[in-house]
Amino acid sequence: MKLAFLVEEHYRHDGMPLDVVRQLDAWGHHVDIVRPGSSLIEMSDLIRAGSHDAWVLKTVSGGPGLSILEAAAALGLTTINDARSIRSVRDKAVAAVIARANGLPMPITYFAAVPELLTQIPTDRYPLVVKPAGGSSGRAVHLVASPERLARIGAELIGEGPLLAQVYVPNTGVDLKVYSVAGDLHATVRRSPLHPEQPVRESRVPLPSGTAALMHRIGAVFGLDLFGVDIIEGPDGPMVVDINDFPSFRCVPDGVARVARAVLDLAATGAGRTPPRPRAVVGPPRSGSTPVVETASTRAVAGPVVDSAPPAYVG
Repeated sequence: MKLAFLVEEHYRHDGMPLDVVRQLDAWGHHVDIVRPGSSLIEMSDLIRAGSHDAWVLKTVSGGPGLSILEAAAALGLTTINDARSIRSVRDKAVAAVIARANGLPMPITYFAAVPELLTQIPTDRYPLVVKPAGGSSGRAVHLVASPERLARIGAELIGEGPLLAQVYVPNTGVDLKVYSVAGDLHATVRRSPLHPEQPVRESRVPLPSGTAALMHRIGAVFGLDLFGVDIIEGPDGPMVVDINDFPSFRCVPDGVARVARAVLDLAATGAGRTPPRPRAVVGPPRSGSTPVVETASTRAVAGPVVDSAPPAYVG
């Protein structure tokens, strides 16, 4: 099978997804690695029907890889995850609307293009959780107890782009992180970024009752195959606070092999294939043109990257 992995600069030396690439290569599959953040790419040469069985992207907030994945999807090519699904969870404002419209438990969410607009939130909605609409990895997430506290952190919010404010749901300070590897579920617990005082180390736990049904609903609603969900236990039951496409899969046993097998299965079944746009015309590659790619067993045009990655992914 021939696959194309779009590797963002943020994950240049990261075990996930590079160890998945190595695993696929060891199994005899051909993997081209495309680095959208450091390569000049002639799109029509790189993305064409029949060139690869699937395109795979582990996104980073604001990274260029999603544009290339969406271009592949626009031609009806298989993408993992579905490019439309990635966009819907990468924008946390969109994710909140989709979740609540489909009956998924997610906190009441306010959207503000600039920090000043957050001052209009009624005081009876406090405390709030304020974070960037396009954020990831717990960056710039604030627990705001009062309008006075909001005023004090205003300067920190400048430059973060559009913001979300969610009504804080009282909880134990421990997050449940559940990973889905094409429907295969694995649960971990970890300290909440809002409660750094909690003495909790990330570790595997049994899947709580009812969580499997919730995860399958989330996967179906958003059209995701490889994803993770952050869940807290509130006074009225579980509450979804974040959804991530292609997460780290930390603590998942044999995580690299499981994800690699899932990629092959999804590529074989055409999951994540988007119908092509009308009148899309794809010409043959221009004579003498070579896309800027590397294979899992060779060096990139721009220099060695895969060879210098960590030797193993610590699951």
